[in-house]
Amino acid sequence: MVSHWVEGIDPCTHLFQAGSDGQSIGNCPFSQRLFMVLWLKGVTFNVTTVDMKRKFENKVLEDLAPGAQPPFLLYETEVKTDTNKIEEFLEENLCPPKYPRLAARNPESNTAGSNVFSKFSAYIKNSNPSSNDLLEKGLVKSLLKLDEYLNTPVPEEIDENSTEDVTVSSRKFLDGNELTLADCNLLPKLHIVQVVCRKYRAFEIPQQFTGIWRYLKNAYDCEEFAHTCPKDEEIELAYALVAKPLK
Repeated sequence: MVSHWVEGIDPCTHLFQAGSDGQSIGNCPFSQRLFMVLWLKGVTFNVTTVDMKRKFENKVLEDLAPGAQPPFLLYETEVKTDTNKIEEFLEENLCPPKYPRLAARNPESNTAGSNVFSKFSAYIKNSNPSSNDLLEKGLVKSLLKLDEYLNTPVPEEIDENSTEDVTVSSRKFLDGNELTLADCNLLPKLHIVQVVCRKYRAFEIPQQFTGIWRYLKNAYDCEEFAHTCPKDEEIELAYALVAKPLK
């Protein structure tokens, strides 16, 4: 495995996973999540590749955080290995007036789509053809629930003084028209679902899920997401042994 050191929040160091070539962005939704947070915060940082197959570098990382996997954050002498804790640290320490707040205003945005990835994992790891339809329906049901949330107007879209009712949301992202921590968590996973299901199950997110497709299109138009995404080939390679053939 190859990983990335990211240096920028002095005196912080971040470790992210890189691709199979040791240079490109690797398949790790947790690393991409934090990469997006740093980008949205406007932090300037440098990326250095660390090859964990090399004995010396692997030992350095093992000494740093025994038994843990990237991403890591090293702040002075303290090592943080939990993605949620790292995100909390960044939100608390990279705060206004110098850095923007990224927390969602609506609590529901933080849980929207929360079971999509677990339904996807069960679906893609299944090798029993007789279970495939049921697991696929479970994934579709979770996607439908996300789609319904994305198409339901959030309070900020409703003008109480207007004579016209807003019945369908037109917002770009989970919580509004700006990316938030909720999007940093969900979008990398949703992208993996799309790429892997298409490759290994010939399954596409239903076109009638207009909220999800609007959401993905807007995300791909944002450099904070598009430029932190691994290549499709990296995702497919990562799931080559995970995605069980139906037999």
